[in-house]
Amino acid sequence: MKAAPLLRAWLHRLRQSGVRFHARHRWLGWNEEGALQFDAPSGRVTVRPDATVLALGGASWPQLGSNGQWLPTLAKRGVATEPWRPANCGFDLATPWSTYLRERFAGQPVKPVAASVRLQDGTLFRQAGEFVLTDGGVEGSLIYALSALLRDQIEREGQATLWLDLLPQHTSSQVQAALERGRGARSLATHLKTTLKLQGLKLALLHEVIDEQTLAAPAALAQAIKALPLVLAAPRPVAEAISSAGGVAWAALNEGLMLRELPGVFCAGEMIDWEAPTGGYLLTGCFASGRGAGLGALQWLQHGVVAPTWPINVVESGR
Repeated sequence: MKAAPLLRAWLHRLRQSGVRFHARHRWLGWNEEGALQFDAPSGRVTVRPDATVLALGGASWPQLGSNGQWLPTLAKRGVATEPWRPANCGFDLATPWSTYLRERFAGQPVKPVAASVRLQDGTLFRQAGEFVLTDGGVEGSLIYALSALLRDQIEREGQATLWLDLLPQHTSSQVQAALERGRGARSLATHLKTTLKLQGLKLALLHEVIDEQTLAAPAALAQAIKALPLVLAAPRPVAEAISSAGGVAWAALNEGLMLRELPGVFCAGEMIDWEAPTGGYLLTGCFASGRGAGLGALQWLQHGVVAPTWPINVVESGR
């Protein structure tokens, strides 16, 4: 199904279930008596609900209203929060691309490749896929899958190195053996294209990153093809990211997703400090936490207590 008919069907079902929607109402927080306040077309509206579920989104889509500006409102009420950070985002290089590479290849995909990031324990985490060259760096599905690791490394060390395997279907020994074959009068570009099918953007990346001496040495060139280093300086701003990390800290919630400092107030979705590796998992997690918060609110209304409705231990171990 396309998004529009799915949304219409969903809204119809909710309205039939008794849900009432109040459009163009901006939440302003609580007043001194603890009632919710809204700025509405008719003026200031005050509501004192029996239970509240907040699903306010993160900070990565400000043009659609998901700007994270609610964070100080909860912080002032004693709710533990974490600062916003980009997730599933692109990155800027420490040294910008050359004018040639930027003008010739920006916007084009690099595929197939594998990329590796060094973890804190010294091991490498490797992921296969594809990414896109941007004016100032890299983005795309492969980069998004590694974005949390890259972002955290930049925060720790000031920069992060992404190691690209330009020929993931070949072993290092196969690449080196192909490069050591005599190429006669053929140029290096023709030799790489003929023996390894390495051409276009991948070849341009090699010339961009490594020096002429490395290009002329088969063993060193083979190593560069299998582990080409891209030094990244910073993630793109959170407003450009697909999703965001930060928001309400897990410690601020009980196992029914109710705020410990605000009994009867529940949180769901991306406003909670968690991040998913893709937009699909993000949606699934938002829906699941919404269900958990809804069940928690129902228990609160019926019994005045909240039992576990959400596998918070699993979420924390998978962050």
